[in-house]
Amino acid sequence: MTTTQPTPAPTADPAADRALKARHRAMWALGDYPTVASTVVAPLGHVLVEACRIGPGDRVLDVAAGSGTVALPAAAAGAEVVASDLTPELLEAGRAASDAAGLGVEWAADDAEALPYAEHTFDVVTSCVGVMFAPHHQAAADELVRVCRAGGRLGLVSWTPEGFIGRLFATMRPYVPAPPAGVQPPPLWGKEDHVRALLGDRVVDVVAERRRLPVTAFATGAEFRDFFKTNYGPTIAAYRGLADDADRVATLDAELAALPDEFGGAPDMEWEYLLLTARRAG
Repeated sequence: MTTTQPTPAPTADPAADRALKARHRAMWALGDYPTVASTVVAPLGHVLVEACRIGPGDRVLDVAAGSGTVALPAAAAGAEVVASDLTPELLEAGRAASDAAGLGVEWAADDAEALPYAEHTFDVVTSCVGVMFAPHHQAAADELVRVCRAGGRLGLVSWTPEGFIGRLFATMRPYVPAPPAGVQPPPLWGKEDHVRALLGDRVVDVVAERRRLPVTAFATGAEFRDFFKTNYGPTIAAYRGLADDADRVATLDAELAALPDEFGGAPDMEWEYLLLTARRAG
């Protein structure tokens, strides 16, 4: 695999950018994201593999791959897969899963905003509810396009602002510190016009569709809340920031337990996402 030196961090203060990425890395290592992925997100990996027509002979880069939501089914389809993520703990979980399944996935600790791969390296570049959490959207989008070959396919699944995870982050927002200047909200990747603007005329044949993921894993809203308090890094971080403020903890507890009622109610929720595919222009 041809590699290059990562591009400079997209900020006037590289030290601040490194500190920001370190916080992101630590947040996603909290709890047990692989369990979240296997409980809720796993079907979306198969959605991307099918939408991008991934198969034998394809060289695939899955960006912000987590523990392998896309990488594992892509490798099972016969592709040569690199799974790239900022958080080494997630890569270790993915490596264990691919080894157990006998799948030859390459796992790489990379920054989505400074990928160490040459231009035009991959036939398919994907990200499933992953790159949306990179803090600088344009920098991440530029990298997705850069490493994809001319005529190659890009495929993205992102939670929408109006959908369940978008509402989850909106609910937690008053309980967490404001992000640094220049950091954009992750659910913007769930807006078609935002992603089209990020990719620009470097891609063609853009197809975008809002879909809904059935989520039946939680019998009650309280069960959802407790699962995410235990396993989902951003939710764990929000509660840690409340320290011993019992009143605010109780309020957030109630708000998160009520959230499923906006989306069909547990155990029959539907979580909206945007599926977007495109080809890199020639």
